[in-house]
Amino acid sequence: MIVKALLENTTENPALQTEDGLSLYIEANGHKILFDTGCASAFADNAQKLHVDLSQVDIAVLSHAHYDHGGGLLTFLSLNSKAPVYLSADAFGEYLHGTDRYIGLDKALRGNPRLVLVSGNRSLGDGLELLTGEGRALAEPIHPNGLTVRRNGVVVPEDFRHEQYLLITEGQKRVLISGCSHKGIVNVVHWFHPDVLIGGFHLMNLDPQSGGKAALDHIAKELLGFDTAYYTCHCTGVAQYRYLKDQMKDRLFYLSAGQEIAL
Repeated sequence: MIVKALLENTTENPALQTEDGLSLYIEANGHKILFDTGCASAFADNAQKLHVDLSQVDIAVLSHAHYDHGGGLLTFLSLNSKAPVYLSADAFGEYLHGTDRYIGLDKALRGNPRLVLVSGNRSLGDGLELLTGEGRALAEPIHPNGLTVRRNGVVVPEDFRHEQYLLITEGQKRVLISGCSHKGIVNVVHWFHPDVLIGGFHLMNLDPQSGGKAALDHIAKELLGFDTAYYTCHCTGVAQYRYLKDQMKDRLFYLSAGQEIAL
């Protein structure tokens, strides 16, 4: 299995673009998979520079319905004529930052025949499975961090019911791919106990130099309680990653645009 970061907030390759978004290319169990598309077309430009042919992708997955993960979907659909795109049946909700800033998907995508709306968990075959965590007990409360949704005309805190995770089982290894882990990275690990977890932890609001230190200490302790290797990126935050790295050592790594993991 290989996992290559097409797009992320950072890079060590000056030829690549960066943005506050995420896109991963995965080869596993005979499939070529695109996981998230960033904000627009930068992921596709980077893919070309990294010699990834997006036209050959046969499965695409959208982790959740925020623009920094699904903003490039129209670009992908224009480059690839065959891959189904799996996203939550709740993907076209009115997702906001605060009370009025829309951060959801382009409504022009609604009804596109290439989109496969998923309710709950779904097996994609060949050791690939989409999981939601919905209905499972929470080890930790979900923190919306100012993200909201408008339902029935009322703006309420997000519960992230549109978030899903890709579990890849290859041989004896279980690799979980997450976009932002909005439902709580501790919850995600408690629910699924993967051997490897790759994705954002959404800790960027926890300042390790001030009020966020205790929360980061707690998260590090919880994550170290599982026999899991972690590769993080995007919304974790660089300062937060460095703080966690000091405690988690060789259990935690950063994945920036252009980097590849072989598992």
